[in-house]
Amino acid sequence: MKILLIVDDYLPYSIKVAAKMMHELACEFVNRGYNVSVVTPDYKIDNTFKTEVIDGVGVYYFKSGRIKNVHLLIRAINEFLLPFRALLNLRKILNKQPHDLVIYYSPSIFWGPYVYLLKKRWGVPSFLVLRDIFPQWVIDNGTLSSWSPVTVFFKLFERINYRSADCIALQSPKNQDWFKARHKYKYNTTILYNWSKNSKTSSDGSFRKSYEIQGKTLFFYGGNVGRAQDMGNILRLAERMLPEKNAYFVILGDGDEVELVKEIIESKKLVNTLYLPPVDQVEFRLILSEIDIGLFSLNREHTTQNFPGKLLGYMAQGIPILGSINPGNDLKDVIEKHNAGLISVNGDDELFYTNAHKFLKDKKIRKTIGENANRLLSELFSVESAADEIINFYQNRKK
Repeated sequence: MKILLIVDDYLPYSIKVAAKMMHELACEFVNRGYNVSVVTPDYKIDNTFKTEVIDGVGVYYFKSGRIKNVHLLIRAINEFLLPFRALLNLRKILNKQPHDLVIYYSPSIFWGPYVYLLKKRWGVPSFLVLRDIFPQWVIDNGTLSSWSPVTVFFKLFERINYRSADCIALQSPKNQDWFKARHKYKYNTTILYNWSKNSKTSSDGSFRKSYEIQGKTLFFYGGNVGRAQDMGNILRLAERMLPEKNAYFVILGDGDEVELVKEIIESKKLVNTLYLPPVDQVEFRLILSEIDIGLFSLNREHTTQNFPGKLLGYMAQGIPILGSINPGNDLKDVIEKHNAGLISVNGDDELFYTNAHKFLKDKKIRKTIGENANRLLSELFSVESAADEIINFYQNRKK
């Protein structure tokens, strides 16, 4: 069996959770004896495409414009061109190498035309791993209005993206319910939680030494630093914790609120908060091995539900989770049912602070809840269970 994975970001140079997740899924399929290929863009290559083999996975990089950490207009144009550049630059290779199953990851929403042509050419099913429901979340946070020409354009490609899939995998039960009601139950859907390998990285203490924060209790946020996360929410907590001399916050990542984060740290004199630019996956895991509490935040205006990929790293490392979510998000139920973290609703600053203070003062609670978080990863968010779900879909399609 030959499986093709399509994703807009991939290893070895990516720092994104999506790249890590898709590579771990590809490796799991390889371990099961399948032949796995990946199609992904790369703006750094000189030729129209290049190929590499990473951990037994054949990767096809095609020439593309930059789509990460770039002006939104440039990103939109280059993402729109993704399917056409993939089709043009890889046409000779993939024409000769039909696959049995196409798995594609969204975001981006623009893969639909490319997936449609591949599945029609090869006569195979496609499986969409849908993580961010775009453009809905940018409508929710006020970046776009519901009926602007740009929104209409995005919604057109959103529909093409969904129609190209034989199955759409949502990341939580409430997400699935919202999606089915929103689209009048016309798409075949399933639930596929985010996934990760359950492996810990050993600490060497170098991160704390580099910034002279030995002995501090580290609250760590790692990932997208943007409006969808509402970084002001975390910074309000950091400001509230200033009197606690042992508490220290680290924010690591990139996004459209980086300058806001830097400005607030400086203007509020948050001497307990450090911002760092993104790092590669190896260094990221080393940093995780030295932190005490894993932070996440979601903008309270979201109407869709989201399970941030950063939680996978926290759980794999056995780190307790401190979160602030949008109202109605069933992530709260999952984490609290397994006693894997302390969760509040964004806007309830008092409870967010109380939960943080509880973690700060009680090392035993941190240890117990961290162990539960690791156990939750094995039970619900393993790469093995994700691979099982996709293979079951494929086998049922063949019956």
